[in-house]
Amino acid sequence: QKLISHRVPGGGTTLTLVMVMGDQCFYAHVGDCRLYSIGSDGKLVLKTKDHSLVKRLIDLGEISEREASNHPQRNVLYRALGQSDHFEPDIGHFTLSKGERMMICSDGLWGVLEDSQITTILKKTKEIEQAACALVKEANDSGGPDNISLILVERLV
Repeated sequence: QKLISHRVPGGGTTLTLVMVMGDQCFYAHVGDCRLYSIGSDGKLVLKTKDHSLVKRLIDLGEISEREASNHPQRNVLYRALGQSDHFEPDIGHFTLSKGERMMICSDGLWGVLEDSQITTILKKTKEIEQAACALVKEANDSGGPDNISLILVERLV
């Protein structure tokens, strides 16, 4: 916290991390990067909740998902590393079976591509490195208005 506020006064950052022990995945999350598990059928399951003002407005029924995509404050976080207020990260766990994947990605990816587009790319591109590159390329080809960070992991054994 102190290092972030010292180097970037008034700024903040997100953090989503995963520790894998056998088939168990334990995660901690703050901000608006997302963690998904991806079944062997390619189905995305969102594991984290965005800590953004717009997500809170959606949850309260103040705005729709469609309105959120163009909302002027869509990048405003109410929970992030570097903020002066004390916070607790969201923590959780899930099981990842052989052949299943998980993905951590920034809003530069999930904010541009629909879940259906991500699923289609993951289903048609079996090689994990090619799938990651294809996702980034599709997000860039779709406008790429933000930085794109992506980690894609597959359980092999």
